[in-house]
Amino acid sequence: NPDVLGREKILNVLLAKLPLAPDVEVKILARGTPGFAGAELANLVNEGALYAARQNKKLVTMSDLEYAKDKVMMGAERRSMVMKEEEKKLTAYHEAGHALVAFFSPASDPIHKATIIPRGRALGMVMRLPSDDRYSLTRERLWADLAVAMGGRIAEELIFGYAKVTTGASSDIMQVTRMAKSMVTKWGMSDLIGPILHEHTQEDFISIEKANLIDQEVKKIVTEAYQKAETLLKKHLKKLHLLAEHLHEYET
Repeated sequence: NPDVLGREKILNVLLAKLPLAPDVEVKILARGTPGFAGAELANLVNEGALYAARQNKKLVTMSDLEYAKDKVMMGAERRSMVMKEEEKKLTAYHEAGHALVAFFSPASDPIHKATIIPRGRALGMVMRLPSDDRYSLTRERLWADLAVAMGGRIAEELIFGYAKVTTGASSDIMQVTRMAKSMVTKWGMSDLIGPILHEHTQEDFISIEKANLIDQEVKKIVTEAYQKAETLLKKHLKKLHLLAEHLHEYET
């Protein structure tokens, strides 16, 4: 797959065939499509052009290409899906929680946008935009990502209470668990376990004692990330309300 500069070159060739609005920023599209091959970029451009045509536009705008990118990456919008007002409000706080923790975590990638428009299987999302392609991650970046992933669930509990926490954070919990486990068993980022590879395979037996120790370290990492995110959201509670209210009103 091409790197960010390669994607930018491909997009320039593809977009040269279209009547473009002045607001189209190829560099941002290239940064927001990590892992895309040429065929996927062509599909994105085609979807953007079709979407602009359906809106009876004479020029393809950045918003058309953003729409196409989201559709290719996450599936079509589900605007026909009727969300209850309480669920819409809760989703707004959930996504605002992710966004605020990302904003106040220096090691996190900058936020590109937040939305509560259902798309694919997700009720909403916060998209961050890396400045370039990354092939390895620093410890501080991993800790930031863990905290950001926890932000949605924490916002739900802070605003709506313990009993109102939803299953919407299931993918977040899966993400942080896998990341924390890799930190402990693959990437040598647990001081207690040390820089030793531990894999659960038939060839590599792990004792019950060592498995329990790994589980404890994974829980410790996740708990510390949770506490970091909780501290940030409590500190910036007014901003959480403000952002969630605007997400609820404007949706994106």
